[in-house]
Amino acid sequence: MGLSDELLNSNDKALLVEDCCTLIDQQVQNKSGISGITLKSAFAAIKGIKPGYISDVVEQLLPPCLNAIDPIWNEGKEKGDPVGYLVNNSSVTADALLSITDVRAKQSNRSIVRGTYEKLRGSAKKHVEEAVPDFAKIIDKYTKS
Repeated sequence: MGLSDELLNSNDKALLVEDCCTLIDQQVQNKSGISGITLKSAFAAIKGIKPGYISDVVEQLLPPCLNAIDPIWNEGKEKGDPVGYLVNNSSVTADALLSITDVRAKQSNRSIVRGTYEKLRGSAKKHVEEAVPDFAKIIDKYTKS
């Protein structure tokens, strides 16, 4: 059974989505400098599309994202530490996650989403890599429950 099946078919799906949204909020709020201001402004614009937009998107993106990182997670399980393995391979993990969001952004019929993503895509990998440790802990939390 893959991560998507294991995590999204559980009674904890809503909690998983909520934890991922909290992680995103925390990551954005922790950014500083000009790039942080830009990211915070862009995030506020995306959140302003409609109430619950971020959680809706997270819920839609989780299945393909979990499928994308499933091979990395499984390799880590074989080595005895899936969380550590994801963290130690944060570049590969970030690439896997961004491959999903790249497709999603291109398919978006909302110009604000597509335009914002395109503007921020150049720095996205660094930000995703920084979030991998906390994302891995969230996955671990729900694979153990």
